[in-house]
Amino acid sequence: MTIHIPFDNSYARLPDRFFTRLAPTPVRAPALLRVNEALAHALGIDPKALGTPEGVAVLAGNAVPPGAEPLAQAYAGHQFGGWSPQLGDGRAILLGEVVGRDGIRRDIQLKGAGRTPYSRMGDGRAWLGPVLREYLMSEAMHALGIPTTRALAAVTTGEIVLRERPLPGAVLARVAQSHIRVGTFQFFASRQDDDALRTLTDHVIARHYPEADTPLDLLDAVIGRQAALVARWMGVGFIHGVMNTDNTAISGETIDYGPCAFIDTYHPETVYSSIDHYGRYAYNRQPDILVWNLAQFATCLLPLIEGDRAQAIEAATEAVHGFAPRFQTEWTQVFRRKLGLATAEDGDAALAHGLLEAMAAGRADFTLTFRGLADGSAAAAFADPAPYHAWEGGWIARLAREGATPETRATALAAANPAIHPRNHRIEEAIAAAVDGDLDPFERLLATLAHPFETTPDARRLGHPPAPGDEVRQTFCGT
Repeated sequence: MTIHIPFDNSYARLPDRFFTRLAPTPVRAPALLRVNEALAHALGIDPKALGTPEGVAVLAGNAVPPGAEPLAQAYAGHQFGGWSPQLGDGRAILLGEVVGRDGIRRDIQLKGAGRTPYSRMGDGRAWLGPVLREYLMSEAMHALGIPTTRALAAVTTGEIVLRERPLPGAVLARVAQSHIRVGTFQFFASRQDDDALRTLTDHVIARHYPEADTPLDLLDAVIGRQAALVARWMGVGFIHGVMNTDNTAISGETIDYGPCAFIDTYHPETVYSSIDHYGRYAYNRQPDILVWNLAQFATCLLPLIEGDRAQAIEAATEAVHGFAPRFQTEWTQVFRRKLGLATAEDGDAALAHGLLEAMAAGRADFTLTFRGLADGSAAAAFADPAPYHAWEGGWIARLAREGATPETRATALAAANPAIHPRNHRIEEAIAAAVDGDLDPFERLLATLAHPFETTPDARRLGHPPAPGDEVRQTFCGT
């Protein structure tokens, strides 16, 4: 069966200094793990063709399909606040772009496809664990309605990757509206390459923000999308783990699932990432870090903003300062829905914060607390329910002012609060089984996460908090 991917590669038509053209490095013995059939269909690709030997060869990087123009993108970035003037795709190859059945243009990228000029000391490969983790996490985020990159397919390579120990190699085929980052703009701004900045800005406006007429409009639009994105992260207890500027996508999608995690027992300063030693990217710091990242983006655009430099700085600063009220609005809307509120009152944000404070004091499970609001079981998610009971009366009084029936309210609460998220210990179980050749735990978890708002037997089992001793307190970067 011939594989046909309808490529239309706009990024490859940009100047050569935006990337390095090279093909993926072939692997020894590629084998298919999984194809995301629904996503393939949405992209206009026959999923059955992806499962053939020819398709697996493409997914592994052993063959370049007709119409592809493989390349590794150049970018820079601040990593944990430290400046790196050149990063780039060190283990990923952009095969090309397709315009899906919905009219949206998306990249298809192979992650773990071999060394590139941006690999530095890395081997350009990925091992099976991070590939499966990103597959699970990104598809879970999609099912939760949160903008994200997605997983098209995963293959094993038949090769060993050396990390702390020998591990099975794998490649993830990842899909995104683009892989352009704040760090992409920083790459050219740091080189004072204003022509490239203009070209990149025009490309991003045409691709993602056609309503924007100026670079300042672009900045404002990116701020709006990022405010909405991180508010949604907060609403599900998601911690990105490495919110570096090179991991902040201009499209407003969640990108680069490394040591990310969802909170089990809630605390605002929760950190899982093994490399975040000082809590820079803790749950409650994510909005502040996003402001910092957006300020770096604004700085890149200064040469393009109308007026002299002082006027440009003033306009960009005003735009970045506008993030806080926009984020607060988005956050309040997210948590208002999570509390089952259909109308708006001034005290709603304080009511939501009050529940979070009670959860921290009572050592409550994040997901089960909010899900339990629908059926009256929220207190059971607390190790100490006293703080919840002290808060509950104010919530009940607020609900009473809306006049909704209990049935209507329960339905709204169940639609806003998932019954399951990808818990760390379940992901680790799935990875360990897959390393031993058993994909069933991965498949069952993936299938359950695809319907996160349904209370099924698998959702109850897989969504249950870890037992004492089973907690996964650290997550690790896939490199």
